[in-house]
Amino acid sequence: MNAFRSRARQVALQVLYQEDLNPRQSTAEMEQFVRGRLKSKELEAFCLSLILGVKRNQDELDALLSRTAANWSLDRMAATDRNVLRMGAYEILYTDTPDRVAVNEAIELAKRFGGCHSAPFVNGILDKFIANDTSNKSEGHGFFQEI
Repeated sequence: MNAFRSRARQVALQVLYQEDLNPRQSTAEMEQFVRGRLKSKELEAFCLSLILGVKRNQDELDALLSRTAANWSLDRMAATDRNVLRMGAYEILYTDTPDRVAVNEAIELAKRFGGCHSAPFVNGILDKFIANDTSNKSEGHGFFQEI
């Protein structure tokens, strides 16, 4: 199933990239695109959960990634890298995907769709993101502040 989920992540990245550069796509068009690419209800649901989750939490994800990538603004990043990072951060924060799996999947997406420096860039940012996330969880504040 992992290879199939990787395919769903590729489709999610394509939608997020398109939406980032040309934000005119309706939800119906997005769903039709996903259905046409995946042809599996389970994978379609996973893919749509990634897309909608990233879009719903984009402001928070962008703020957290901006703090993590101290010397890089999201606007300066390649659109592919920016969206791979958003999706990886979303999986780390909001899904039951193990952190290492989320990072490895993001690296593979960066290798396939990004430039020659994308994979190490994504790896470095998400590794630092996980380190920040873990320390904030253990301290009881930050990303996962307990009430």
